[in-house]
Amino acid sequence: MHSSPPFNAPAARRLRAALGMAPGHVAYGLRAQYGLVVAPETVMAWERGEISPSSAELTALAGVLWCAPGELLAEPVTLREHRMARGLAADELARRIGLETSSYQKMEDTGRWKGNERQSAALATVLGLTLAQFVTATGKHEELAELLRSAVTTRWQAYVKPLGKLLPIPKQHLERVLEQLHGDYQSRMVATLSWGGGQGEAASGDAGREFLTGIVDRFWQLAGGAA
Repeated sequence: MHSSPPFNAPAARRLRAALGMAPGHVAYGLRAQYGLVVAPETVMAWERGEISPSSAELTALAGVLWCAPGELLAEPVTLREHRMARGLAADELARRIGLETSSYQKMEDTGRWKGNERQSAALATVLGLTLAQFVTATGKHEELAELLRSAVTTRWQAYVKPLGKLLPIPKQHLERVLEQLHGDYQSRMVATLSWGGGQGEAASGDAGREFLTGIVDRFWQLAGGAA
């Protein structure tokens, strides 16, 4: 069972007002154009943020208000929310990224992306995802953090391939980013040991933990926002 998408109530109210429509007009349009029986009171509840329309209701509401579904959504987070923001049906998105609809739908429903590198790149392109949005939408944040921590504390070269499978990013660019991250971490550790005096090892440990805690954010800075 799907949860409701993140509805942008103020946007719905603003768009309706701009068209000179009352909630009753919206309810009539939903029924006449899309066969959805929605009371004016329900439309008003949507606009007050008390309840949210279902996926089908949101798509129909966008049609009645002459806008894209994405204009009625708050900031999308999940794959489903990003797809809806782009106004794409699941079968259309699946076709464009080279997946069977059933396979894509299962990934969307479970929040566990299992596409290959080519499909991941296509997904990011079709949905216009930044790298950070891609990782969040596909449920890969913790896996990314663990791989990055291992890469900077050991041999970064060994993590190019697993990270390449995880992220839609060119190999050469990924190698540059990992090499710089590794160098930054090692430099910080050496500098802390050099200046830490009698507390060298303890200070180094603290600096290392601090660096590793923020490693994903540092990775985004170096890798850039575009997927």
